[in-house]
Amino acid sequence: MKIRTGYTIGYDTFGPTPLTYQLNVHPSRAIDLLTSDAMRVDPPVPMRTYTDAFGNTCVRLLSPGGRVTVSADFLIADSGELDAYEPTARQFAVQDLPDDVLVFLLGSRYCETDKLSAIAWSLFGTTPEGWARVQAIVTWVHQRIRFDYQLADATRSAFDGYNQQVGVCRDYAHLAVALCRCMNIPARYCTGYLGDIGVPVDINPMDFSAWFEVYLDGPTGGRWYTFDARHDARRIGRIVIARGRDATDVAISTSFGTALLAQFDVHTDAVPDDFVLMQAA
Repeated sequence: MKIRTGYTIGYDTFGPTPLTYQLNVHPSRAIDLLTSDAMRVDPPVPMRTYTDAFGNTCVRLLSPGGRVTVSADFLIADSGELDAYEPTARQFAVQDLPDDVLVFLLGSRYCETDKLSAIAWSLFGTTPEGWARVQAIVTWVHQRIRFDYQLADATRSAFDGYNQQVGVCRDYAHLAVALCRCMNIPARYCTGYLGDIGVPVDINPMDFSAWFEVYLDGPTGGRWYTFDARHDARRIGRIVIARGRDATDVAISTSFGTALLAQFDVHTDAVPDDFVLMQAA
């Protein structure tokens, strides 16, 4: 299947302001791009692309002051299949995990394993290890937190989410990630595009989405599997942008100076296979 996706995001800046963005499709999905996902910026300024420590594509630019708008509109191919389902996937003993996976067992800015460890073991210590334990965590978090876009809080941590019992998709992901790590299951935070494909259309404005991945031992060995505590359901058309320890590592935009959000539009829709996107030069 084909998915048309992209964004238009504008900030008002007050003098020269360095900005960084993580909006390109993750390199692991670059092979699926049917048209370019290159960022366009208005007014035109020099941009530089680099790869961060987690393998995500980042863009740097210097806003000269005033309104700066970045945008992209592109097509990507997708299998049209639901997120992988492997209920026999087992949990690794910590000593058997690959070196580069160990960091995703540690606490991080928004995932305070030290504050949640006793809670996690009291809730999930008797559940079967592996896939079943992760699913138990996902379902519990899904039921624990009430979704409320109006109560989004960029400073809310996993422990805050546990106590406040309200949040948005990033809060579901942070709490699930922290609880998995407490149970010695490597978990990493993901952000990306997730349209209303194969599900009823959400009446709320489209936004980027957050979910998470865990490292388990499947039929072909160790690999990362996708889970989504916000929806507690397998979905179609998930397009990852960035992965990291938590939202700190995958911020859509970061400003080094005052930058006030002036426009925010995201679109992600399935289109017919014969659809042709005419991109601006």
